[in-house]
Amino acid sequence: MNVALVYLLGSVVLDVLANLALEHSDGFRRRVWGALAVVAIMVAFALLALAVQTMDLFIAYAIWGVLSITGTALATWMVFGQRLNWISWLGISLLILAILLMRLGG
Repeated sequence: MNVALVYLLGSVVLDVLANLALEHSDGFRRRVWGALAVVAIMVAFALLALAVQTMDLFIAYAIWGVLSITGTALATWMVFGQRLNWISWLGISLLILAILLMRLGG
């Protein structure tokens, strides 16, 4: 596995964890969770910066975005019981299709 891909996937995981911590912080009323969210997103972007040293930015950011959105949707469903409707899942599917098309074209 490519090192840039490892950085990118680590960044995605940290972004999803940051989003979960942000939700759990209840609008930063729970400050420890809010601080955890801020630290996690900072490290996530640091890893993304490392990934783009050897990957095209538009590909890395597009993959990061769609995996982060999908991961957050799945994680909030599992942890908080939040659900997406079929239109939202269609939107995520279109994002995934767009990434595949960009990868094939790039």
